[in-house]
Amino acid sequence: MSVSEKYDLIVVLGPTASGKTRFAAKLASEINGEIISADSRQVYREMTIGTGKDYEDYIVDGKKIKYHLIDIAEPGYKYNLFEYQKDFFHSFEQITAEGKFPVLCGGTGLYIEAVLKKYKMVHVPVNEELRKELAGKSLVELTDILKTFKQLHNTTDTETVSRAIRSIEIATFYKNNPDIIPDLPDIRPLIIGISIDRQARRQKITERLKKRLEEGMTDEVKDLLDKGLKAEDLIYYGLEYKYVTLYLTGELTYDEMFEKLNTSIHRFAKRQMTWFRGMERRGIKINWLDAFEPDEKKIEKVLAFF
Repeated sequence: MSVSEKYDLIVVLGPTASGKTRFAAKLASEINGEIISADSRQVYREMTIGTGKDYEDYIVDGKKIKYHLIDIAEPGYKYNLFEYQKDFFHSFEQITAEGKFPVLCGGTGLYIEAVLKKYKMVHVPVNEELRKELAGKSLVELTDILKTFKQLHNTTDTETVSRAIRSIEIATFYKNNPDIIPDLPDIRPLIIGISIDRQARRQKITERLKKRLEEGMTDEVKDLLDKGLKAEDLIYYGLEYKYVTLYLTGELTYDEMFEKLNTSIHRFAKRQMTWFRGMERRGIKINWLDAFEPDEKKIEKVLAFF
């Protein structure tokens, strides 16, 4: 049975530092595939070390595996889920039209689930009247309002007052426009998860953070600030950009920055796994493979599904 008779998309997901990108590239090389990134921060140009783009992972046996949805937006821009879903399906159709096989790879569970479940996504306009009503409310009050619309799976919806207001704005729009249905192609995905035990994951995260700092992550953030990006815009992106910015603006010492960032990345990886387990509870079948099994063995197991 050929690949296209059973599946038309392979998803490779997993927490940060699980080696999923390197594996996905090797898999793509085997099946004449191209990568579609599912990383909410790798869309930004000039944010390379901090987002862990690791371009060398896309080189397999001296050949570059083509990737999509990396370096497509300017730093400072707030790329969103609506744009991602639209851009994914555009890339998906482009890849398949060229006779290649799409491999969706990343750790942003919300992006992946929006594709797999074809979330009802439309461009939601600004509601000035609603924003005036919500102005002055606390984050706790806004969170309570948002809970009246939906169960809060995505904690980033309520990280800041501005995000909470936008989430309420979107939820209100959907409530008032229930008949909006996106015209998206059907997909037949095979979903592969890369599993890494907690202790090994923690060790790899800390080692990788040290390596990225040695490679110039602080200079990368400083360059963005020097080019005119506001500190709050970089803090918006979280993790590396948040804590390195706080260090560069004098709010944290270097050691405080390292410790807080290291802890935050560990927590982020835990949240990623929580999201993936939630996807399984919501009916998405994930076939888990051991991160430390040789890539060749993992590829054999993936191909056996075909």
